[in-house]
Amino acid sequence: MTAQLEVDLTSGVPAYEQIRTQVVAHVAAGRLVAGDRLPTIRALATDLGLAPGTVARAFHELEAEGVVETRRRAGTVVAAGASVPTDVARRAAQVYVAAVRAAGLDDAEAVALVRGALLGGQSETPTRTGSGSSVTPNRAATPSRT
Repeated sequence: MTAQLEVDLTSGVPAYEQIRTQVVAHVAAGRLVAGDRLPTIRALATDLGLAPGTVARAFHELEAEGVVETRRRAGTVVAAGASVPTDVARRAAQVYVAAVRAAGLDDAEAVALVRGALLGGQSETPTRTGSGSSVTPNRAATPSRT
C-alpha cells in the first residue's frame, strides 16, 4: 500500500503545511501506521520540486506533534502510538478551508469534497497542479513521480 503526497504549488497554503496535513491525514486514515518510513527529506524535496528546508520544516512540525520520529539509520518513521488529536484535526480543517477559499469554491463544493473523501471517492472539482510523491510503508521509501 502506498500513501500519496502531493503539493499544489499554486495554492495559498504553504507547501510545508500541505505536506504536514497530508501525512497527518494518512496516519488518521490508517494508510500510514507506526514504523512506516517516510522518504528522506532530500528525496521528497526533489520529487515534489521543493527546497529541502521546506520538507524539513514539515517533518520537524510532525515530529513536534508526535506524529513521526526520526531514528538514527532508520530515517523518519510514523511514531508508535501516533494519533491525530482534535487540535491537529482542527488545524487541518482550517488549512482546508483556506485552500478551498483560495480555489474559489463555495461552501457546498467544499463540503461535497469532504464527503467524497470520507466515502473514498475522487474529487471531480479543481485538479491539482505540482508533483506528487509516494510514501511506501514498512520499506525503504523510494518516492515515485505520479
